[in-house]
Amino acid sequence: MADQIVLAGMRFFGYHGALPEERTRGQEFVVDVEVEADLREAGKSDDLGDTVDYRKVYAAAKSVVEGPPRQLLEAVAEEIATRVLALPRVEAVVIRLRKPSVRMPGPVAHSAVEIRRQAR
Repeated sequence: MADQIVLAGMRFFGYHGALPEERTRGQEFVVDVEVEADLREAGKSDDLGDTVDYRKVYAAAKSVVEGPPRQLLEAVAEEIATRVLALPRVEAVVIRLRKPSVRMPGPVAHSAVEIRRQAR
């Protein structure tokens, strides 16, 4: 397994969902991103230029969740993965996207999707 950079519990407000009220009222989404990359050079050099910049990973997640509405969590997660994979040094990424305020006929802590994508 490759080295990892993990950003967990990022919270953003967005307008994603299949129900009309989700797209008009919006809600909070929670995102975890695990980036796989070779971190040896950064560990030796102590230079930000030799690693994956956490701020860019955060910005990618934020811009997608706060961006144009999507119906499915799957589509939101896929777009985040695509943007993170475009960053230098990223070999693979795992995206966990949770919707804490999911509307169901009974109690549910959250709905979520988890995807893993690799650079080609």
